[in-house]
Formats: sequence, structure tokens, C-alpha cells
Amino acid sequence: MEYGFFGWIIVGLIAGALAKWIMPGKDPGGLIMTILTGIAGGLTGGFVANLIGLGTGGSIWNLVLATGGAVLLLWIYRMIRDRRA
Repeated sequence: MEYGFFGWIIVGLIAGALAKWIMPGKDPGGLIMTILTGIAGGLTGGFVANLIGLGTGGSIWNLVLATGGAVLLLWIYRMIRDRRA
């Protein structure tokens, strides 16, 4: 079973929540920004997973990659935000 686009969005929602738990802090946008970051991280993680052959559904590595992607995007977002301030 492959996740597909919508499956990775759902994984991304979970990954966004995990990324926010791993990197707590005040972020503008609150829950909405966390969800969007998680979805982007999930899609990024899904793309990477498919490239390295882990794109099948049900693997814990998919969630790990999606969470890693969300943490990375959250870190980049905070770096850009801090430079502007």
C-alpha cells in the first residue's frame, strides 16, 4: 500500500505535531503554521522516502522521515524569522 499525496498529508499532520513537540517555542501562526510545516515536511519526507525506496505505507521510517523534514523546515523557518527581527 502506497501513501500517495493525501496519505503523506496525513502523515505530515502527525509529523507537524511531533516537530512542534521536539522544538517547542512561540511561532507566529500557531497551530496553522505547525500544520502547514508538518504537511510540507511530510511531503518532503515522502519525496525523500520514495527516492531511497522507503515509500511503501506502514513503515515507521516514513513517519521518522516526515518528522525530520518538519523539524528541518521549522528550524529553517525560525532562522529566517530571527534574521528579519
